[in-house]
Amino acid sequence: MKRILLFVLTNVAVVAVLGLVSSIFGLNKFLGPRGLNLGALLGFALVMGFTGAIFSLLISKMVAKWTRGVEIINDSPDPTHQWIVQTVRRFSEKAGIGMPDVGLYEGEPNAFATGAFKNSALVAVSTGLLQSMNREEVEAVIGHEIAHVTNGDMVTMTLIQGVMNTFVIFLSRVIGYFVDRVILRNDRDSLGIGYTISVFVLDLVLGFVAHMVVAWFSRQREFRADAGAADLMGTTQPMQHALARLGGLQPGELAGPVKAMGIGGGMGSLFSTHPPIEDRIRALQERR
Repeated sequence: MKRILLFVLTNVAVVAVLGLVSSIFGLNKFLGPRGLNLGALLGFALVMGFTGAIFSLLISKMVAKWTRGVEIINDSPDPTHQWIVQTVRRFSEKAGIGMPDVGLYEGEPNAFATGAFKNSALVAVSTGLLQSMNREEVEAVIGHEIAHVTNGDMVTMTLIQGVMNTFVIFLSRVIGYFVDRVILRNDRDSLGIGYTISVFVLDLVLGFVAHMVVAWFSRQREFRADAGAADLMGTTQPMQHALARLGGLQPGELAGPVKAMGIGGGMGSLFSTHPPIEDRIRALQERR
């Protein structure tokens, strides 16, 4: 979840900066003599939407290392580190991708994979993960992250985020124009305060809708990564046990109220980037 959240927050920050720069230098001029120029607005929305998403992807590996304090352990002499590196190498070769950088960071039980290119990705595990799981379960989690890389999930999420950014930017300005011109009857050459306020509010509201769409796609990718880990391991059991430990369950136990990453049901589940733990375990059980 943190990997996706970091990507989304970086993307939002980049889009905000691009919006400020475009306003200062007058790059957002899509109001023509005949009204709103939809072609120019769409071009503006596409540039704004995808530039932020693509830039966030390109710097994701560097940002993840910096924000998590990741130590690269590819050449570490430590036996545990060597075992992690060998596991990543074995799964990478089996999946047909280049050897990623392998990292270790201090933190609660977790792991992540990131990077713009599947043949030069970063796979990192936390010290908490190594302390709370046995080796087979850790290998399953590593397999899950390798599956993310193999499936190209970061690129997929970038494209989805770019499309949703474009949707938010375009639609908020079309509605803002309608409010300013039709409802508030502003007949001046320039757009009025109604447009400015409407765009600000709609960027927030539609941004939440866009995040729900991105989160839904993210949840589907998690199911696929779980299945990919099972394929790499040759069995679903280790991934089931790893998920159970992450959810605070005993391996083999399936309790109702446990939710992925601490996000409960109802509206909260719509914003979760991970499915509930019990749903992920059940999906693996159905693969038998």
